[in-house]
Amino acid sequence: MTTARIDARFAALKAQGRAGFVAYVMAGDPTRDQALEILRGLPAAGADIIELGFPFSDPMAEGPPIQRAALRGLKAGLTLKGTLELARAFRDGDADTPLILMGYLNPIETYGYDAFARDAAAAGVDGAIVVDCPPEEAGPLNDALDAAQVSLIRLATPTSDDARLKVIAERTSGFVYYVSVAGVTGVKEADAGSVAPAVERVRRASGLPVAVGFGIKTPERAAQVAQVADAVVAGSVLVDAVATALSQNADPVRRVLDQVKSLGDAVRGAHVAETV
Repeated sequence: MTTARIDARFAALKAQGRAGFVAYVMAGDPTRDQALEILRGLPAAGADIIELGFPFSDPMAEGPPIQRAALRGLKAGLTLKGTLELARAFRDGDADTPLILMGYLNPIETYGYDAFARDAAAAGVDGAIVVDCPPEEAGPLNDALDAAQVSLIRLATPTSDDARLKVIAERTSGFVYYVSVAGVTGVKEADAGSVAPAVERVRRASGLPVAVGFGIKTPERAAQVAQVADAVVAGSVLVDAVATALSQNADPVRRVLDQVKSLGDAVRGAHVAETV
């Protein structure tokens, strides 16, 4: 099951002949009000889809930048409930941009699957990426999200063989998130040459668009991956912009949005370069 916004956005991107840019930011980073200001500014800065992380104390798939962002979000008091309130405040001013929650299962277990799905849908959330919830254990969460018409978006990795991809594709909707490097976020860089065949394998297995993340740090790398993927995800570089701004007593909102514009322009420029 998927909400209309995700499908509509990927259909529009396909019609334009280009990849989308997906911006990941952390709820509450560095404060609740600044996080909302960042969220509201992302679409105009160049984000086609937004991933909103909900803070968790043990984000096992994340490298240091997102770990630190999660700690800043927790320090700002952002719980999963607070993240949903932030999502609702964003949706009140934006009816079109797909909004995906990304995080870990423990807070959702505590919240309750049915309550989480219901409240996420009411807040205008379109999908959820739950990093540590394998397909074999996702049945109850899938049921709750399907009933609320919220997509469960799964991860595929360089170690996912064809048999595993079939399992990953079951009851996945919206898109598949391809983890382009082995390891945690924000450490290694994606290589477009090795990503291209993997993206094709994931597309064939799932029949869905493929967003590539976990290794996009520069506009140049974003442009390269945009030529082979349906969407390009950047996260660590954006939360690092918050950390750098704080260390320099600068405006974190402006720093993040400037970084998003740079990366988003590169993704769009990759399309222009291919078609000129």
